[in-house]
Amino acid sequence: MKILYGVQGTGNGHITRARAMAAEMNAAGIQVDFVFSGRPEAEYFDMEVFGHYRTFQGLSFVARNGKLDLYATFHKANFYKLYRDIQTIDTRGYDLVITDYEPIVAWAAKRQGVPCVGFGHQYAFKYDIPRYKKNWLAQWIMSNFAPAATQLGAHWHHFGHDILPPLIHNHDAPNNPQSNQVLVYLPFENSEAVLDWLEAVPEYHFRLHCKDIEPGVYGNVEVFPFSRDQFQKNLSECESVLCNAGFELNSEALHLGRRILAKPMQGQIEQHSNAIALEYLDIAKTCQELNPEVIRDWLETSRVVQISYPNVAQAVVSWLQTNDDSSLSDLCDHLWQQVPDLKNRNFKDNASAKALKAHPMKRATI
Repeated sequence: MKILYGVQGTGNGHITRARAMAAEMNAAGIQVDFVFSGRPEAEYFDMEVFGHYRTFQGLSFVARNGKLDLYATFHKANFYKLYRDIQTIDTRGYDLVITDYEPIVAWAAKRQGVPCVGFGHQYAFKYDIPRYKKNWLAQWIMSNFAPAATQLGAHWHHFGHDILPPLIHNHDAPNNPQSNQVLVYLPFENSEAVLDWLEAVPEYHFRLHCKDIEPGVYGNVEVFPFSRDQFQKNLSECESVLCNAGFELNSEALHLGRRILAKPMQGQIEQHSNAIALEYLDIAKTCQELNPEVIRDWLETSRVVQISYPNVAQAVVSWLQTNDDSSLSDLCDHLWQQVPDLKNRNFKDNASAKALKAHPMKRATI
C-alpha cells in the first residue's frame, strides 16, 4: 500500500498527530510520502520520522497579540502559487491520499480522482457538535479548505456521531507531574505580555515555550525554545497546562491528567468551538482574556482531569488497510468503549443547541 500524506504545518498539533501515524504506518509496512504546508521550510523541527518529506507554502493564518489578523492573512496568502502547486503535485501513483487538513494534496486528489481520506479534528465539524456558529464565512472556509470524500473527525467526545477519540502520540518521558509546575504554550499571544503575567504569579514556576524571547530563567519563569523532546519532558513534569484552545495539546494534557486553562485565539472559530466543547464537557477551564488574576484563580480553584485515550493511530491504520468504509461506525464504537471516563455519557440529542443554552460565550461576537 502506497500513501501520500499531507499535513497542515500551522502550529504543531497536526504534525504531532502525523508523528504517531508515521510510526504505526511504518510498523504496518505501508510506504508513505509526506507533504507539509503552512510554514516556511526552515521552521520545521525534529522531522526525522517523516523521511524525505516535501514542503509547500500552502495557506496559513497570521495572528497578532492573540487575535486572528484577517488583513495580514489574506495579504500573506499566495492563491496563484497554491493553484499551481495543486496542479503540479501528482497523486495518481498512490493507492490513497490522506490529508490532515492540508489543502494541496486534498484538492489535487479531488481533481485527479484519487481516493482521499480527511483525518483530523476539523473533520469532526461536519456533524452537529458544540461549536461557534456566528461566522458563517469562516464555517464555509473550514468545511471546504481541505475536502475529502471520506472524513475521519476526532474530538474529546463522540456527541452521538461517528467521531474518533483524540489521537495521542505516546512518548517515553515518565508521567511525574509536580503541583507547582506549569507548562505554558501560547504561540499566538504576545510573549512579552505573557511573561509579565506569569512573573506576577510568583507562587508557581512556569515553563514557557516560545520563539521570540531568549531562552533562560526570568524569576519564576523559565523560557525554552521550540523542541519536541524538551516540550514533552516539561509536559510530563507539570501538573498544569496554560495554552490556546487548539486540539492536540489539550488532548495530550487530558490524557496525562492535567489542570488546563485554554484561551481561544480571538477570531479563530475552531478554537472558539473547542473552548465551548471543553466547558460543555466540564473537562477544562477556558477564558477570553488572560491576566495574573485569571491565572492565579485557575491554579488555585480548578481540578485536574484525566481521560485515558486508546491507541487511535494503530486502529486507524488497521481500518485503512481493510478498505471498508462501512466499518467506520464500528471503528468509532470500538475505540470509545476503551474510554471509561466518558463512555456512559450520551449526547445524541442536539448537542449544539444544549451548548448554546449552557454557555453564553457561544453568543459572543467575533
